[in-house]
Amino acid sequence: MKRYLQTSAILVFLFSAFGAVKAQQTTGDVTQNSANGAAQALNGTIRVIDNKGTIKYLQAKNGITTLTNTTNNVTTTTWQLGGTLTDDTSIDLNGKKFGLANVLQNTNTNQAGSNVPATSATLGTSGYTILVRDEATGNVLKMLSTDLVQSGHEKFTSTAGQTSYSLTGSPALPTYSQVWVYRNGAKLIANEDYTVSGSAITLVPNGTAPNDWSVLAGDIIEVQYLK
Repeated sequence: MKRYLQTSAILVFLFSAFGAVKAQQTTGDVTQNSANGAAQALNGTIRVIDNKGTIKYLQAKNGITTLTNTTNNVTTTTWQLGGTLTDDTSIDLNGKKFGLANVLQNTNTNQAGSNVPATSATLGTSGYTILVRDEATGNVLKMLSTDLVQSGHEKFTSTAGQTSYSLTGSPALPTYSQVWVYRNGAKLIANEDYTVSGSAITLVPNGTAPNDWSVLAGDIIEVQYLK
């Protein structure tokens, strides 16, 4: 009789323990109690059990997302950078180096010169690049710091009646308000005495007195621009 009671007690304990473990398995969003005691849904979490049998949760948040792929009854969860920051975030480099490789280059000719560095992880070149954001795509691109502000200057000796002057290298000129043209050292009036199109300057002589003028052979035409 004593052995029968001991065996029954052991069976009752085993069934009770099995029921308790089974009761911990849930479907849908896993919940846990927050600091104030309220239950919170832990979307995008991984539930694990440590070697002591304690259930724990690994939660992705603040710029880290989880991707779950279920195939052949095997669920694989991957954590990757991305998503939405949920908290203010700062990184203390603590004196350590932080670098970026293979940043896409800026190919917009209106915003970068011909010396834009190629997309490359190669190190050891000189100079500095600046990271910029393409407002159309949101992509982070790089451009040479020397290309952030560009200037140019060219001088021509005119022939009689010459009005068209194309700059060497065919640079994309900015609007006329950023292009200054001089005839024999005297500044011409922008968008009145000259116009700008592509990489060419076109003079517009005035035949009406008292501001009449014309292009003579040997005139020195200077073009300066900033963009």
